[in-house]
Amino acid sequence: MKGDTYRFGEFELDMARHQLRRAGEPVHVEPRALDLLCHLVEHRDRVVPKGELLDEVWGDRFVSEAALTTALRTARLAVGDTGSRQQLIRTVHRRGCQFVAPVTAVGDTPSAGAGQGTGAGKTTADGLSGADRQTIRFCRAGDGTRIAYAAVGSGPPLLKAANWMSHLDLEWTTPVWSHWLGGLARNRRLIRYDERGCGLSDWVVPGFTFDDWVDDLETVVEAVGIDRFPLLGVSQGGAVAVAYAVRHPERVSRLILAGAYARGRQVRARSETEGAAAALDLDVARVGWMHQDPKFLRVFASQFLPDGTPEDWDEFTAFQRQTTSPSNGVRFLEEFARIDVSDIAHRVACPTLILHSRDDERVPVSQANELAALIPDSRLVLLKSRSHLLTAFEPAWDEFLSHIDAFLTE
Repeated sequence: MKGDTYRFGEFELDMARHQLRRAGEPVHVEPRALDLLCHLVEHRDRVVPKGELLDEVWGDRFVSEAALTTALRTARLAVGDTGSRQQLIRTVHRRGCQFVAPVTAVGDTPSAGAGQGTGAGKTTADGLSGADRQTIRFCRAGDGTRIAYAAVGSGPPLLKAANWMSHLDLEWTTPVWSHWLGGLARNRRLIRYDERGCGLSDWVVPGFTFDDWVDDLETVVEAVGIDRFPLLGVSQGGAVAVAYAVRHPERVSRLILAGAYARGRQVRARSETEGAAAALDLDVARVGWMHQDPKFLRVFASQFLPDGTPEDWDEFTAFQRQTTSPSNGVRFLEEFARIDVSDIAHRVACPTLILHSRDDERVPVSQANELAALIPDSRLVLLKSRSHLLTAFEPAWDEFLSHIDAFLTE
C-alpha cells in the first residue's frame, strides 16, 4: 500500500515519506532509483517487466534501457546489493526484475529517529537528498581559474582536498563516491571542491601544476572562511593536503591521508626497470585516454576497484568520462607521476592518520609506510582490501569510517 512502511533486513522503505532508512537513519537514494525500488517492493510477488518499470518510473519521458540499468545499479547500491550478488533484487533474463528479499509491511508509522539525520548523502524527511541540500559556489584562483566548491551537512567542519575524477554534483549518484559523501558528512559539515581541469571547475586553465593545486586549496579555504579545521587527502589529494599543512600549520588541526603517497611513480622509480615501467604506464595511459579506448579504460577502472564487477568498471568508466576531458586526463596522470613531497612531509606539525588498503593495486602500501615514516606525529592503519577507492560493500569501509570518527573526536 502507498502509505505502508516495508522492512527488509536493517532497512525500512517508507512509502508515505518516500524515504529509505537504515537502522533508523535516512539513506540517500537518487530519486529515480528510489521510485524503482518502491515499485519493485510493492510488486514483489512477481517479476516486473522492464517496460512497466520504464513507464512507472519515467512516465511519458523517453529514456533508453541504459537509464534503467543505472537506476537499478543505484538502487542495489543503496540496499547493499550488487548485480553479481542479487540477494535482494534479482534480474530475470529477458523478463524484468523482482525484489526477492523477505519483506514485512509495518503500516505507516515511521521508526524512531526517522528524519533526524543531518549528514549528507541521505534523504531527509523533507524529501531532499544531499545533492539537493548542498550549495555549489565558485571562487577565483590567483590566475583567474574558476574553482567550484560545496558544503553539506552540519557540525564541525571536515575539508577534503580535491583529487582527480570528482564532480560535485554527479558524485551523489555514482557508486564510486556516493557512500563516501554520506559517511564523511555524518554529523559533520563536509567541504569539498573540484580540482582545476575537473568536474564543475574550469577545464581550460592557465596552469596545471602541483603548486597550482595547493594554491587552489588555499583559495577555497579563504572563500569558505574557516580558520582551523581537519583536512582529508585522498590519493594524490593526500600530497596536496601535506603541502598545505606544511604551508599553514596554524590552520590544519588534524590530517587524514587515505590511499595517499609522497612520491609519484616516476619520482620513486629506483632502477632503470622501474623507470621504464613508469614510462610505459604513462604511455599506455596517454593512448587510452586520448583515444578513449574502452579496453584501456576498463583496465584502468579495475586498478581502482580490483574486486569490482564488469558493471562496476563500466560505471567507473562512465563517471570518469564525465569528470574531465581526455587531454586533461593525460595532463593529470603526467603531473601525478612527478609529485614529490618527501622533502617537506617531516614538517607536518599536526596529528596525522594514514589509512591505506593493504593490497592497494593502484598505490602500493609501501607509499603509506613511507608517509608514516616521514610525518612525525602519525599513525598508520592498514585495511584488509585491494581497493584504491573503498567500496560500500567491503568490511574495510565501515572500519575506515570508524577510524576517522575516532581520530576526529580525540
